[in-house]
Amino acid sequence: MKRRRKLNVRSVGFKLFVILFCTIVLLSSVLGLTSYYAAKRIITDEVAAASSQSIVQAADKLDFLFAEYEALSRQFAVDSVLKVDMEAVNNPAAGTVAKAAAEDRIRRKLDSVRGSDERLLGVRLVSRSMVDAESYKSTGISGVRSDEGILARMKEIDNGKGEPVWFPVRAKGFFDAYSESSLTMGRLLRNIQNPAAEYYMLIEVKGSALTGVLSNLHIGLAGEIRILDPSGRVAYGADNALLGQPSYIHTAEMKTGGQEQSGRLKDEKRQSGTSKAGGPVHSFTTGDELGTPQLVVYQPLATADWTLLGYAPVSDFTKSADRLLYITFLVVLAAALIALVIGYVLVRLIGRPLGKLARLMEEGEQGNLQVRTDFKGRDEIGRLGHSFNRMMEQISLLAGRSSSSAAEVLATSEQLVAASGAISGQASEVAAATGEIAGGAASLAAEAESSNAKVERMRDKANEVAGTNAVMAASAGKVMEASDQGAERMKKLVAQSESVLKMMDLIQENSAMLRDSTVLIRSILSPMIAMNKQTNILALNASIEAARAGAAGRGFIVIADEIRGLANQSSQSIASVSRITEEISSHIENTVQIVGEAAPQFGSQIVSVREASLIFQSVRTEMEVFSGYLSQSSTAVAELTEYQQQLGQSMASVISVVQQTSASTEEVASMSSQQFLVSRELVALSGKLETLAENLKQSMRSFGG
Repeated sequence: MKRRRKLNVRSVGFKLFVILFCTIVLLSSVLGLTSYYAAKRIITDEVAAASSQSIVQAADKLDFLFAEYEALSRQFAVDSVLKVDMEAVNNPAAGTVAKAAAEDRIRRKLDSVRGSDERLLGVRLVSRSMVDAESYKSTGISGVRSDEGILARMKEIDNGKGEPVWFPVRAKGFFDAYSESSLTMGRLLRNIQNPAAEYYMLIEVKGSALTGVLSNLHIGLAGEIRILDPSGRVAYGADNALLGQPSYIHTAEMKTGGQEQSGRLKDEKRQSGTSKAGGPVHSFTTGDELGTPQLVVYQPLATADWTLLGYAPVSDFTKSADRLLYITFLVVLAAALIALVIGYVLVRLIGRPLGKLARLMEEGEQGNLQVRTDFKGRDEIGRLGHSFNRMMEQISLLAGRSSSSAAEVLATSEQLVAASGAISGQASEVAAATGEIAGGAASLAAEAESSNAKVERMRDKANEVAGTNAVMAASAGKVMEASDQGAERMKKLVAQSESVLKMMDLIQENSAMLRDSTVLIRSILSPMIAMNKQTNILALNASIEAARAGAAGRGFIVIADEIRGLANQSSQSIASVSRITEEISSHIENTVQIVGEAAPQFGSQIVSVREASLIFQSVRTEMEVFSGYLSQSSTAVAELTEYQQQLGQSMASVISVVQQTSASTEEVASMSSQQFLVSRELVALSGKLETLAENLKQSMRSFGG
């Protein structure tokens, strides 16, 4: 059963996946939302420009309409016949017939003007005394009233000093006596020579006339058209109930209730510029009473001090842009799926091989030198796997050779211990034999005078000493051969240890080459990083040039943004590769450190082996000295035999020979004790060599290779 792998959030593959996923989703979201809001802004700007053109045309129509009535009032002001008639009706000296004729001409003139224009509700000439009997009006309208509000409006006409004065649309007309709304223009027909003949001319225009002029002006689906006076009150609106009321939506220059509405207008987004027709664009966005965003366009009138204003909900124009939001959500979802696929591929191509290599290196750290990678690619990861395999093979070979060398050192030390034990036993036998020789010489000196038979026995003892010397000489030869073999083995061990040290140096050289490779990778990444920076700069320049190109460069702006996004992704990928290279370099440094720590141990091993070789050489030297002593002992025994042959001729020389023999045996005993001490030291050194070999063998067992 295949073991399920646990998700490692600290792995390089998972980090690459998270970075790539977040980058793609974030870029897609930012691009989609930016496109959505840019589309809303562009649509709003285009609608504002188009609506501004419509509002300008409607304002021109209103100005033309108002200019007609101003021109009509101007004709009345300069009409000499009308002026004479008005002076006549106000002249007490004029006859009744003349006054009646003048009044008739005035009424017929007013009726003719009223009848020639269906948009007019009525035309009046109101006396300054505000007396209805002294005033004149066209047929079909109510009489003159003189309440407080009407007098205030008349005072405004006085303040106009003969210039036209426009009054907002009132639901029941200027005198609040009609069943329909009307717009009124007032003008003082001045007469400097006869002030009593001055009249207020009131031209009352039906409110439906303004509706007809503005009927073709539409802003959005639920838009509304209003005319506002300088104080921000509604001078005209589709709902007569709003006439004279403060408008919640107005321009920044207007004042409502005597105070500047600067606090609310802080939230307005003003738009200014030049329309396609060359005129100024007056538009802004603000919220209505309910907080709903409204697109507002306005145009000041040239004739009256009013402003034609239209507004509609922004949502009426941006409904089509809302589809971009759904498209953005779909694109983000698709980008997330693509990021998942790409992230999975990256995890398989980069994260999984690196994780496997890390696990293999951990096993190698624990002593298993048989681990190998199965990377078959030729990229950096594949090369890293091949280098890891070659490194583990070299370390396995080195460990194997060191283990075999340790085994040989252990075997040689065991042989040396056995030979040293044999030498020690033989030295003890030599010491015992020399003691016996000394005792025999003493007894010979005591019994030389007593019996010739004892001389014969001494000859036998001399023969035994000669045999013993022969045995000791043979043992000394064996010890010298063993010392020669040990020295040769030590030389081989020194050569093998030096070979191991050379292999450690080779490992360090390979590690240095790997460090150089990581440096080469960094040098390769440096121009790629510079190239990405240059790509970002080129994409930014392309965006700037496309922005200068206007509408023709919008598609290229998107391409430049995509290029910048790809450059940013490449920069992030290069940064990830740099971090991976740094981790590889760190692992290589750890390997070099471990090898550097092992090298001194091998050096100390070589020093110990060389010391053992010197010990073998000293053993050989001591055995050569011992062999010389044995040869001297053999010579002394031969001389003793000659003395024994001459003993029959002269017993007097026996004492002298015995003394010489005693001296010789004492020297042999002294040398035998020295040989015994040397053999004991050789046994101790052999034990130390055996312990060192065993420690080396235990150290090499930690490697599985």
